[in-house]
Amino acid sequence: MARISRYRIGEEDIDNAIADLVEMAQGVKGNTDMVQEMITSTIRMARECNDRGDLKIANAALKEMRYAFNVFESYRDQKKASIFGSARTPIDHPLYDLTRRLAADLANQDWMVITGAGPGIMTAGIEGAGSEMSFGVGIKLPFESTTSQFISGDPKLVNFRYFFTRKLMFMKESSGFVLMPGGFGTMDEGFELLTLLQTGKMMSAPVVFLDEPGGDFWERWDGFIRDSLIEDHYVGENDLNLYLIAKTPEEATEELIHFYHNYLSQRFVEGIIVLRMKRPISDEALKAINKDFSDIVTMGEIERCEISQEELKDKDNVDAHRLRFHFDKRHWASLRQIINRINDF
Repeated sequence: MARISRYRIGEEDIDNAIADLVEMAQGVKGNTDMVQEMITSTIRMARECNDRGDLKIANAALKEMRYAFNVFESYRDQKKASIFGSARTPIDHPLYDLTRRLAADLANQDWMVITGAGPGIMTAGIEGAGSEMSFGVGIKLPFESTTSQFISGDPKLVNFRYFFTRKLMFMKESSGFVLMPGGFGTMDEGFELLTLLQTGKMMSAPVVFLDEPGGDFWERWDGFIRDSLIEDHYVGENDLNLYLIAKTPEEATEELIHFYHNYLSQRFVEGIIVLRMKRPISDEALKAINKDFSDIVTMGEIERCEISQEELKDKDNVDAHRLRFHFDKRHWASLRQIINRINDF
């Protein structure tokens, strides 16, 4: 008899059948508890939900995520940057060429790019990086072409029915983000991205708002943030550290690359945040970090540590150097500043 997950239907025959089904399934090599829970949730939903429309949403979303996860699986170890911007940007606009140069710069640094696979800025990103270094995550719309000629038919193209599953792929699969001027869609993606970073719902990542030389689109946007949101105390002034406004593709590329100059990743281990690095920082640098960021440490201090058994079991950055501390889980913009220090020392 297969081991039954703790999350279950509550009826022995059905729970045993689910566990046996997962054990019998070919190719389920690990995480059998997660697979059991997904099947359990499906049966619970079917029993509790009388609205076929609700079931169609859940079914389609799961199918989209399954397919997209499989597309990205072979490229998980490669850095990727999401590029957002207007679908209405014409090919002869300076922003089109700027995006093309940005994507080419990133590809030359061995970064792949992810775009919405549509016209305008999206096509410029794919054209600049080349199809081999590009992913397309399109959205099915009734009024706008969804597939760029440069990635049509590519196995790295995924078309979505729902914006929320599409945005999940943008956020989850990217190591950095660049936003070009755009409309409601770009604003939606930009604000959701900043919200996720501000609340710690995604790992720290570099975010760049790129404008053409002499342009003031993002400066006016930044003015709204400062004059309305900060002035009226809807966000904190420290949250400005979550993004950078750049004027050249080279500046944007440098911001993304430098974020990983020494910093690798972060993870919570038994409630304590662990920052993983390529190289150790000096005693003097660690002392300075402790002095400047003591306000976000709830107990003890920021200290060096060895790899945890949990990380070792997962083979998670085994050879990295580490810092850990009791983080208040609130000041994520300050954590971003610590990462900057780690990279600068």
